Amino acid sequence: MIRSKGAQILYLFLFSILVLQGCNRETPPVENDQVTIVFKHGKLAGDPEAFETLIEKFEERNPDIKVKGEVLPSLSDEQHQFYVINLEGKSSDFDVFAMDVIWVPEFARAGWLRDVSNILPTDKRAAFFKAPIEAAVFQGKIYAAPWYIDAGVLYYRKDLLEKYGFTPPGTWEDLVYIASEITRREPGLYGFIWQGKQYEGLVCNALEYMHSHGGDILKDGRIVFDSIDNRQALEFMEDLIYKYRVTPELVTTAVEETTRHIFGTGKAIFMRNWPYAWNIFERDGSIVKGKVGVSLLPSFPGYQSSPTLGGWHLGINKYSDHPKEAERFIEFMTSYEAQKTLSLTVGYKPTRRKLYRDSDLIRAQPFTAKLYDAFEQAIPRPITPYYMMISQILQPEFSAIISRIRKPQEALESGSKQIEFILQLED
Repeated sequence: MIRSKGAQILYLFLFSILVLQGCNRETPPVENDQVTIVFKHGKLAGDPEAFETLIEKFEERNPDIKVKGEVLPSLSDEQHQFYVINLEGKSSDFDVFAMDVIWVPEFARAGWLRDVSNILPTDKRAAFFKAPIEAAVFQGKIYAAPWYIDAGVLYYRKDLLEKYGFTPPGTWEDLVYIASEITRREPGLYGFIWQGKQYEGLVCNALEYMHSHGGDILKDGRIVFDSIDNRQALEFMEDLIYKYRVTPELVTTAVEETTRHIFGTGKAIFMRNWPYAWNIFERDGSIVKGKVGVSLLPSFPGYQSSPTLGGWHLGINKYSDHPKEAERFIEFMTSYEAQKTLSLTVGYKPTRRKLYRDSDLIRAQPFTAKLYDAFEQAIPRPITPYYMMISQILQPEFSAIISRIRKPQEALESGSKQIEFILQLED
């Protein structure tokens, strides 16, 4: 194609402008070198300002990274649905995200998480409680970092136990006896309340009876749900309501807040719940302020307390455009310093063991320091990519037991067959 001399000059002029603009883009101002990573998480407990200050501290130490926090709905089921939809679609719209401890194997198997073994090598894992580390491992690799921890504990009316000469129960049988004796002398009180509605909380409660009797659901990849230990544990759970009558039938519809309200209004002697309730009971104006004690959950003779593990982990989106920056953020947020700050300001319980000997934390939150044994003995729910499906099987089976619709042995047989079918899908 033949161009005129004028056209050639115009072409060269325009080309030179484009080249100069391209050169300018290669040397942007310093602030444009900053990478923004998006952190997805549920609504935070406590004062959000403390959390924002922590983020600012990370940004000061990492001037090349800006963190944008984005809050998801409070309900964990809705958060799970959000992640599944977006990660299935290979979305890179967020980099770091908070996960319920039970989601990690599912997301890892789906290929939605980056392996973070490099920031949590074997020699660094001992700094954390054992259970949350176990829950983050899939096929020998670790896919999330423990952020904060939770576990079931036993609340009791300290004033009433002292009044009648009792100490906190070490076995479930002790709990039944103490509850029976005090309710006989103090009419109008419930002996022991816990979470029995057909939902995940019921699974957590049932597992605590089973684990504290030597039972389990899966062991070394095998289904061990239909066992004598589990049957006896679940029979006891039913007997609490209908034989011993220390637990009211209302627990079949109760969740955490239901039981927390009953106990908090002084209407129960014992309550199984999570640690969050303590601060509420100790607020000014609380009917039970100064009257509440907390201890390990009881066990059956010959076994130890086996609280169900709860808590949240931090993981990296496999499709993130900034995985290295995301790693630095997770290292900071799970560090000793950050976990201490979150414990003191937001109330999250640290996953690092040494913090339970930290003098500042002990002085400010003596209750948190007392939770060490519960977290040390916590047991994860079945660590499998299919846990969410297994839970959907267990919930109606456990509910049928405490509603006297099905015998424990029938529920164990039915549950085992259904779990076996699910696990066969992997083959």
